[in-house]
Amino acid sequence: MTIIRLGYVAMSNYVQNASPSQTMTFKQFDMIADREAAIRKLERISINNLHNTLRILRHNVASDVYFYRMTSRLIPLANHEELQDWNYMKPLKEKLKEIGDYVKEHQIRVDFHPDHFVLLNSTKKEVLKNSVMTLKMHYLLLKGMGINPEHRCVMHVGGKYKETERSLERFIDNWMVVPSAIQKMIMLENDDTSFTLDDTLFLCEKLSVPLVFDYHHHIVHHQNENWEENWERIVKTWAHSPLPIKMHISSPKSTDKIRHHADYIDLEMFFRFLKEINGTVPQIDCMIEAKQKDAALVKLIKQVQERDDIQMINGSSFRLL
Repeated sequence: MTIIRLGYVAMSNYVQNASPSQTMTFKQFDMIADREAAIRKLERISINNLHNTLRILRHNVASDVYFYRMTSRLIPLANHEELQDWNYMKPLKEKLKEIGDYVKEHQIRVDFHPDHFVLLNSTKKEVLKNSVMTLKMHYLLLKGMGINPEHRCVMHVGGKYKETERSLERFIDNWMVVPSAIQKMIMLENDDTSFTLDDTLFLCEKLSVPLVFDYHHHIVHHQNENWEENWERIVKTWAHSPLPIKMHISSPKSTDKIRHHADYIDLEMFFRFLKEINGTVPQIDCMIEAKQKDAALVKLIKQVQERDDIQMINGSSFRLL
């Protein structure tokens, strides 16, 4: 009887005027004549993003949701080459601690998923350097919250560059330049166009990194259609993690746009997966990647509650029978 805990990504459909991803472009920054004033504005935006993150977390707890992916866009321009002298952590110290204290008090699992431009297998040294800098920012934010960064940051393998095997080897080579503390933060996910479950498992087993299984991605892009044959290997990649195994769940938007995420989750598609893994792990945390964010979670839970093969635990968790 496996416990299923649901979470969602970044934005809430129910908390008004609470975007945690407000931004400023460098062009806008550069148009402000007084550089110090421009930096203060960046800091105000960042603090407001963190304030809205805390508002969403409070809404989540009130709604019995204890799994949440924070946006990677909390701090605009944090790694911009023209702002390398900006110590963005100093003005955020109080807000980060407030978030961390709340997360720990309510035992919320939080993590990040950096944008697609974070490529550890890039052929370009500058891209690799910027990718490590971006990962370092995530590490510092988690440390600032007082949260153990281990396995809190999921990312894709990167670019295929028309050579799957060489691209995988390059990831391993470049992994050696990533600081060990940041290595421990990373989880890898199979994607929908470049690196299959088999490819990603190869890296995860080689580098002792947990694999976040994306069921939707596997359906549209695989070498071996039967993911069940690899499930035990997936579970083993989590053997040394302090966190429960994690997966991503989404549904195709349509038959024509099969790679695109739908607004909501296809209940039957989800339970086809759950029936296969029931009893193989004590708990699995399922991150919903749907356009309607927490509204998709609410709709899914309402559908789940109508089933006779589950036992509800709280507003976002249930036990498979």
